Amino acid sequence: MLVAKAVDTEYLGVTTSGSTGRELGMAIQNHCHNDKALIGQSCPGQISNILPKASRHQARKTIARWSGYAPTPLRSLLTLAAELGVSDLWYKDESCRFDLASFKALGGAYAVQSKLQMIIGEACGHKIAIDEVDRYRQHAESVTVVTATDGNHGRSVAWGAERCGCRCVVYMHEQVSPGRQEAVEVLGARVQRVKGNYDDSVRQAAEDAKANGWLLVSDTSWPGYEDIPRTVMAGYTVMSGEAMDQWPNVEPPTHVFIQGGCGGLAGSVFLDLWCRYGPDRPRFIVVEPQTAACLYESACAGKPSVVKITTETLMAGLSCGETSHIAWRILETAVDDFLTINDDLVGPLMRRLAQDESIVAGESAVSGLAGLTEVMRDQKLADQLGVSEHSRILVFGTEGATDPAIYDELVMS
Repeated sequence: MLVAKAVDTEYLGVTTSGSTGRELGMAIQNHCHNDKALIGQSCPGQISNILPKASRHQARKTIARWSGYAPTPLRSLLTLAAELGVSDLWYKDESCRFDLASFKALGGAYAVQSKLQMIIGEACGHKIAIDEVDRYRQHAESVTVVTATDGNHGRSVAWGAERCGCRCVVYMHEQVSPGRQEAVEVLGARVQRVKGNYDDSVRQAAEDAKANGWLLVSDTSWPGYEDIPRTVMAGYTVMSGEAMDQWPNVEPPTHVFIQGGCGGLAGSVFLDLWCRYGPDRPRFIVVEPQTAACLYESACAGKPSVVKITTETLMAGLSCGETSHIAWRILETAVDDFLTINDDLVGPLMRRLAQDESIVAGESAVSGLAGLTEVMRDQKLADQLGVSEHSRILVFGTEGATDPAIYDELVMS
């Protein structure tokens, strides 16, 4: 059974109880503890087989051969750890991932290359190696890949299309910033604007792909569409694999706080770490914007749920109202706790990282860290999550300044 709990949250000396505290400026809005989480157990086969070890290994092997590849740094936040009262706090910094400044570079571009390998092989009548795709640009030119995005995934797909020589159309809803549109167009993609929110753009991209015979490369999944999102998620495990190779302690992390979105990031990272550490896996905690908390709502409902987004969050990359079905198959037994937060902490935390740590963190990068900082303001909640002076925390800084204008406005204000 999943138990949704109101949080007693202390903020600026004010204590209240309730499912939300929005009127008092509370940062943590809701907490849902997942009684279905499998604790002290190895990752079940039906979960690990969603992203088999061979597929995770293939993704890392392929991406490691891309020009410009280097593991992104795992940074110690010593001062902040001391302030929060935890033993260790490590931040996986994706702000220098290729030229895209986002972990998304590992997913969409890899899926484009993987699918073109199959398409070109069929056209040629013989198998080709995945590293040979860019040698068959004359075949790739007839392929159009399409996706929907809040910014970073579309940029990755466009980059992958440019690398491999195929055409690309990226669907963006009306609230996506002009800077993120320009970043996609520079890579040669055509942008199609869609009224509504991210989920509306996903549906429109899928409809148009079917009507035009285009290849849909989505990072979220639904019944009947899982293969490509599965490949995208395999690419994401390159990041978690790097982080664990860089992890400096003999003992694993005790807690991982990670961003929500549609669930693809959390699902891939949690599966990878669960397979690595088995019964000694960390406690997994998902943090989402209150206005786009589809994973929290899915946890409360016990099944993938839809949230109608009426107010866009500042954390643009997490503005997803529909849960990825393939990701939920992992999350429903992997995640120990779901938290929702408001936008209040985002700008200040971005500034703190820039000024004190020389880390460039975009709006969606700080969500997991924001969840941790607010948990530590409430001793009762910290106790519920098992966070203490002995805790070794891992967070993922999933993007840098992917829209420099927005970044400057938030960090310099």
